[in-house]
Amino acid sequence: MARVVIGVDPHKRSATIEIMNHREKPVGKGRFGTDRDGYQAMLAAGRKHTDRVWAVEGCSGIGRHVAQRLVADGETVLDVPAKLSARARVFATGQGRKTDPVDAHSVAVAALRTDNLRQVAIDDTTVALRLLVDRRELLGRTRTETVSRLHHLLLELVPGGAKKFLSTQQARALLNTVRPRDVVGKTRRWLASELIHELAVLDKKIKVADDELTELVQTTGSTLQELTGIGPSGSARLLGAKRLRTGTGGHLGATLQSSAADPNPWADTSDKSLPGPAESQPRTSLLTTS
Repeated sequence: MARVVIGVDPHKRSATIEIMNHREKPVGKGRFGTDRDGYQAMLAAGRKHTDRVWAVEGCSGIGRHVAQRLVADGETVLDVPAKLSARARVFATGQGRKTDPVDAHSVAVAALRTDNLRQVAIDDTTVALRLLVDRRELLGRTRTETVSRLHHLLLELVPGGAKKFLSTQQARALLNTVRPRDVVGKTRRWLASELIHELAVLDKKIKVADDELTELVQTTGSTLQELTGIGPSGSARLLGAKRLRTGTGGHLGATLQSSAADPNPWADTSDKSLPGPAESQPRTSLLTTS
């Protein structure tokens, strides 16, 4: 049995913890910076208790950076959804007033009273896939916006404008036919030339992004790209959504009682009511990982 749970209320630059034993009695607390020294001090405070588990609020959001650092250092980390810690806070205080120490306390209580919380796993290939897909989609949106601006300028420079689907080479050739004499026309032509240059740079970046996605998808062993109509971005997005579905609401990792490879993972308990007060209700002990 884990003798203590370390509740963590994470923020960008700080983290507040409360260390609580299995009887819900606080045995330590503190507020630490999230820089290198602050994090090491927090880790040392937790490691004073040999049988421990960390409970971090929002490990798929604001708590990700703290949770991932702890997991990378070999710590066991549970993901406590904000909904659960909020319920524990209201139950304990009678109202929803938030302070960092109260939040850390509520996170620890929620972890002690809730079965089957997801154990955080270290970020893997699917996280990299989602990052690259987001980058690829941003490049695509930027290119669409750039082409739209270019078409608007060419409509002012060339009678009838340019065709809808325009490559950088075609746009450059079309612009070479334009020789405005007035300052407005010359300015439009210069801006159009700049946009064509931006398009050429974007096209190179998009090609690199597609190559990176293709290579990373191949390392997963997926054959999605062999299907008609599914390119590197689509394959990567599908693989990252599959990973997210292993944890309800995007809470990644395995439970303390089941394997991440289990085809029927435990359901999240974020909609369960919390049990009664510590004095009158039995506890379910936390299991340590094997």
